[in-house]
Amino acid sequence: MLERWERLLEQHIRTNSELMTREPAGQLAHPYTVPSAPGAAHYSTALWDWDSWSASIVLGQVAADTDRPGQFAAYEQGSVVNFLDHADDDGVVPIQLTPDGSLTHAEPGRAGGFRENMHKPVLAQHAAMLTRQAGSADWIRPSLPTIGRFIDRYLDSHRDQGTGLAYWQTDFAIGVDNDPSAFYRPARSTASVYLNSLLYRELQAYGSLLEEVGDLPQAARRRNQAADLADAMQAHLWDERDGTFYSADLALRPVDEEDWLHRGAPRRWQSLLLRIDNWSSFLPMWAGVATAEQAQRMRQRAADPRTFAAAYGIRSLSRLEKMYDLRASNNPSNWLGPVWGISNYLVFRGLVKYGFDDDARELAEKTVRLFGRDLEKSGALHEYYHPDNGEPIMTRGFQNWNFLVLNMIAWLDGRVAVTEF
Repeated sequence: MLERWERLLEQHIRTNSELMTREPAGQLAHPYTVPSAPGAAHYSTALWDWDSWSASIVLGQVAADTDRPGQFAAYEQGSVVNFLDHADDDGVVPIQLTPDGSLTHAEPGRAGGFRENMHKPVLAQHAAMLTRQAGSADWIRPSLPTIGRFIDRYLDSHRDQGTGLAYWQTDFAIGVDNDPSAFYRPARSTASVYLNSLLYRELQAYGSLLEEVGDLPQAARRRNQAADLADAMQAHLWDERDGTFYSADLALRPVDEEDWLHRGAPRRWQSLLLRIDNWSSFLPMWAGVATAEQAQRMRQRAADPRTFAAAYGIRSLSRLEKMYDLRASNNPSNWLGPVWGISNYLVFRGLVKYGFDDDARELAEKTVRLFGRDLEKSGALHEYYHPDNGEPIMTRGFQNWNFLVLNMIAWLDGRVAVTEF
């Protein structure tokens, strides 16, 4: 049965991957990728930040499997360059672009005090992955200063000075929409483990790109910034008691040395752990921030059926959390427990990185069963799923990171598996 689903998924993904490509239109001057086939709600014409990054991981696998290197290069590179075309002079890059406009909640740039979220820190990662596949950085070389300004904007305007950690400005368009660690919380109060894991890899990727073009001093500087961020994550996000990483609460009152009520013993801590068990706690394994000992403890948590381990993958929120809820929702999409293709994949990649091949195999096989059953039954894939019975919950025709099961299948079969940077 598993092998039949593998072959069914391979054929479907290889055949339908082109449905995620779009030609230049309106303000999008370059070919680009979208998360879904035509007709799937607001996903069929828009270029999204981490969605286009994950789509490229899949498209690289399709090209490798079909022995057509560079098959989608124009669309993948165009996705990156479209975003960079719309960066402002301060390095602010949009979260989403359509031929007609951009998704915004408020002014994200200087006029708004840089107090809105912007493109997630995956631009350098996306470019580094495509550079590795192309064998040359010539296509991105002219845009490297723009990527540098983008990263500096994160470090200058989206980072807490006391902890050194990046925070969400608001809960708008954070990718994991209603993650309780950020959803409905005060502005600039959450140092998200998800965001900081992405930013760590972004700094590493930018260092790699700079090395590729021969700028070794700047490459070393960016890698040192990544190391500093990893140290901050260890200091403020690791919980030795529970054996996992959590996001941190930054919403603490400033210390007033003149306040008689507190001056006898003012606080010495810069943040408090948000002990909310969601899937992004495993991202420091994917990022390579976790130590071997930490990864071993986290692996045990991922395998616990009382919390995360389900018949069809990793629950996006532990079912022991009071917020656990599997109801369908859109805007925000539901990350309160359903299984998502991207969370299954990134947890799988973290397990592989630390040598937990048996656990990785089990998670990959669960993902094959999830998508294979859905495709066989409904003829399409969906955005997210019930973790226990595998039934789809929302958005028929969603493709994007669900197609990452193709990369998992390549790994299961012992073939070359294309990976992100």
